[in-house]
Amino acid sequence: MRMRLSPLPALAVALLLAGCGENTTRTLGLVRDAPDEFQVTTRAPLSMPPDMTSLPTPRPGAARPQERSARQQAEALLVPGLSLDDPRRAPGARVSVGEAALIQGAGPDAPDDIRRRVDEESLRLDQPSRALSDRLIFWRDPPPPGVAVDPSREAQRLRENAALGREEGVGQTPVVQPRRQSFWEWIGF
Repeated sequence: MRMRLSPLPALAVALLLAGCGENTTRTLGLVRDAPDEFQVTTRAPLSMPPDMTSLPTPRPGAARPQERSARQQAEALLVPGLSLDDPRRAPGARVSVGEAALIQGAGPDAPDDIRRRVDEESLRLDQPSRALSDRLIFWRDPPPPGVAVDPSREAQRLRENAALGREEGVGQTPVVQPRRQSFWEWIGF
């Protein structure tokens, strides 16, 4: 003879334990505690110094010299040129031979107008070619921007103003009036 146990009592016990308090639910793993992503920082790795006698004596409670403050880390992210600076080096100290070789191996400095040049080149590369589908859908080119001035009537207006002793800007500038298109011109034939 087999005895069948109901899962109902086990479920009731679990609910009662979960309702006992926050510590119980945390102990059972029902509450998730995510770390504050703005407070997580990395620690600098430990390294062996080349000369053990030149080490400063440690002071209890003092900050680690290789650790950067949150402000220094933010400055290094915002201004990458400062990230090459060694926090232990005194301000204004000379660059080491290895650092100088690395900087020299990187090549010459970028020109001052590099940002403008890159923008111009990217604009030239971004000009899309008119594919067959574009030519079929948009078969007419858009009219050029601006207003076309009628040259013969404008020259006549300027001569009249000069003859009458008026300034050049007096009067309206004549513009070219587009003629009406026929139905066949309108559909593109």
